[in-house]
Amino acid sequence: MKFGYFCNSTNWNNKKKYNQILKEIREIADYCDTNSWDSIWFTEHHFSHEGMEICPNPIMLSADIAARTKQIRIGQAATIITFWNPIRIAEDIALLDNLSNGRVEAGIGRGIYGREALNMNINADTKDNKKNFRLFEETISILKKAWTEEFFDHDGEFYKYPTPNFEWSHDMSPPNDKFMDLKTNIMKKISIVPKPLQKPHPPLWQVVDSNSSIEWAAKNGINTIMWIPTVQTLKKRFQVYKNARSEAEQRNVELGDGVCLVRDMFIANSMEEAREKAGEQMVNYIKWVCHWRGLGNHMNPNEELPYTENKLDLLNYDFLHKRNMLFGTVDYVISKIEELKKELNLQYLQVWSNFPDVKHEDCMKSIKLFTEKIIPHFKSQDNSKIKQAS
Repeated sequence: MKFGYFCNSTNWNNKKKYNQILKEIREIADYCDTNSWDSIWFTEHHFSHEGMEICPNPIMLSADIAARTKQIRIGQAATIITFWNPIRIAEDIALLDNLSNGRVEAGIGRGIYGREALNMNINADTKDNKKNFRLFEETISILKKAWTEEFFDHDGEFYKYPTPNFEWSHDMSPPNDKFMDLKTNIMKKISIVPKPLQKPHPPLWQVVDSNSSIEWAAKNGINTIMWIPTVQTLKKRFQVYKNARSEAEQRNVELGDGVCLVRDMFIANSMEEAREKAGEQMVNYIKWVCHWRGLGNHMNPNEELPYTENKLDLLNYDFLHKRNMLFGTVDYVISKIEELKKELNLQYLQVWSNFPDVKHEDCMKSIKLFTEKIIPHFKSQDNSKIKQAS
């Protein structure tokens, strides 16, 4: 089983200087790099003057962490590719892959917040879901071409490469029919530099919620990252992914293959201590997210919640804890991960504990407990299976 740390940077009410937040992120990354973690992940958000989500560029932050670490893989969960020029993303991820010596996990997303989308790229407006998806799909197509083809062209709804009717003539760049019309000197194709170190390109991960997004990712050979749902709901979503990818690849894809689950985690010496040190902070973050999403993602299949005057009246620690939280003692968290393995054949788990307003020293203690008590438990299981198989 693989373990990743989801390092969503926050600074609720802007109580700390930004460079202090970076210092804390670097401490987490350095610790994880030298203590058995497989990966660390950063996410992208914009305009959060409230301080709830404050990393505008996970690729740049990944580059900083790559320079300070040696072995941990570095992912983005996610780079919101609908916000950016696709050539720029292709170049930046390829450069990051070379800077990190091939340690990139390229997580991609469509964006969920209108405040971000409308101000980053009008075509990514989340109110027009179909257009947003077409932009997302076209951007992925360009990324794959740019990474895998020596020279490429593209003619789509949103982007056209190279720019039409551009004449290329340079004494130090001999005419070549690979990228130009030799009669007119018009460029017909372009190439990015560098290409990724990993071939054909870094592993792609899509952050998904809906069954349609899960199916699309599976059919296009893209791994998926899921977060909030209960085990019962996840079981259905894991099955959707398995079935769609099995059909697309004409093979039996094992349940759990290609899926990474994110869980909110806080380990302490008692159940009460975990709640006291991080419970309110985690609930506040979920309230932030559910302001737009509601409680649908937290519900079991066919579950009906009691009527409340406001859509988030039920959202509290007790409501969330039994559904999707890894909060409590070592033994409790082990039991919950065992459940995920049994029900989902879970193979890749990301955990998050630096919630908005959690004290950094408390966060580090929780990470260290997870490292010293949880990871070895599951790694020893994996080693036993390998020995039995051999």
